[in-house]
Formats: sequence, C-alpha cells, structure tokens
Amino acid sequence: MSPRPPVVGIACDYRMIGPHPFDAVGEKYITAVRDGAGTLPLLIPVLEPAIAPEQILATVDGLFFTGSPSNVSPKHYDGAPPREGVWQDEYRDATALPLLKAAIEAGVPTFCVCRGFQELNVALGGTLFQHLQEVEGRLDHREDKHATLDVQYGPAHEVRVAEGGLLEKLVAGKSFRVNSLHSQGIDRLAQSLFAEATAPDGTIEAVSMPAARGFLLGVQWHPEWKWRENPISARLFSAFGDAVRERARA
Repeated sequence: MSPRPPVVGIACDYRMIGPHPFDAVGEKYITAVRDGAGTLPLLIPVLEPAIAPEQILATVDGLFFTGSPSNVSPKHYDGAPPREGVWQDEYRDATALPLLKAAIEAGVPTFCVCRGFQELNVALGGTLFQHLQEVEGRLDHREDKHATLDVQYGPAHEVRVAEGGLLEKLVAGKSFRVNSLHSQGIDRLAQSLFAEATAPDGTIEAVSMPAARGFLLGVQWHPEWKWRENPISARLFSAFGDAVRERARA
C-alpha cells in the first residue's frame, strides 16, 4: 500500500439547498489542491459549534481558504452593518477566522484566495472595504455575472509585484495580469502582513507575513481557475504543495 499524500484542509461554505443546510466547496478549488499542489483535499465542515482549530490542525498538513459569494461579516472588523441582501456566512467566519490564527501560530502552510484573502486580513486585525467599487479612485473589481465563465475569469487587470517579498521569489517578472471577481477589498492592512502586489488603482492584491513560521500567501484573484493553463497559478500551487510536503515530512 502506497503512503497517503499530505492532507490539505479546505474550509467549506454554509449553504442552504432547498430546506436543507449543506457544507460545500467548489470543485475547482478541490481539484487545484489535489492536482496543482499534489495533495489530498479534506473538506472541513463549518458546524455550530465550530470544530476546534487544534482538532483540525492535528489532522491536516496544510490549509486552503477559498473564495465564496459570501462576505466576511463586518462585525469582525468593526465595520458598518451589511446592506440588505449581501450574503454573510457566519458559520464559515466562526470556523475560518480562529483556524487561520491558530494555523499561522503553528506554522502550518496556508494559501488563501479571494474570500480567504480577506479572512486572512481580518483574522490578523485588518479591515475591509465592503463595496470597493464605491471608493473614490478605485476600479470596479467585480465580474460581469451575465458573461460566460471564461470571460468572468479572464484577465481583468495587471498587478505589480513588490520587491523583496515571497511572490517575487515565486513568479517571473515584475507584473502580470489576473482575473477579478470581488466587491470587498482590503482597507487597512493587518500590521503583520506585507503587501506583495497591488492593482493599478492601489488595491492590495496579494499579501504574505514576513514573520510567519510556515508558508503563508493570500491572493485576491482566483488562481485555481484553469490553473494548468496559467504558469503563474501553476507555480503558486506547486510552491504551496512543496511547503505542505515539507511540513508533513517534518
């Protein structure tokens, strides 16, 4: 029997399908974790009460926090109450935010995408714009929901990579184009985080933590989308997988 690959936990969304609650993760995230990072994906349900972070960390070798149509509840960063109709996912908040802090403290390799990127900033004390498109001087970073998926996830704008950071080590070149499917964005960056890349309007698009004990990267875009066709995305998942395997061996 061959040894199992290292395990990456993926926090679920809480979704109502008909009258029943479900814990769900988009397949594009799961396959990117399996095939792009070369790891075994394990879905983490967002139950009430939440599973204790130490129980999850005893089971996984790495963590991946996905995007989602839901927003991080503004109560976690003293923001204004959300507008009517804006989807919140308090079950995911209750699992993801404490888990992120515990994982960072333990040095568990962690990769955060879109909502996960925003969760990372909030978990460490940062704040968010709830409607980035309404902030003076900022672009509209939302996708056209009536377009095909290939258009929605197509390149939308450039990001410029900061010097001396993790992202510069992982990718070739000082800038590249990314997709953009978000309305929230970082307002105040958490003190312990480093802005790895920015959009032309100054919006922070990638972060790391220089003092982190393990691999920690957050990106605002969606590298999981057709990652095989994008050399940048492939490098990010490969680097994450390498860090997870190193953690598993240790």
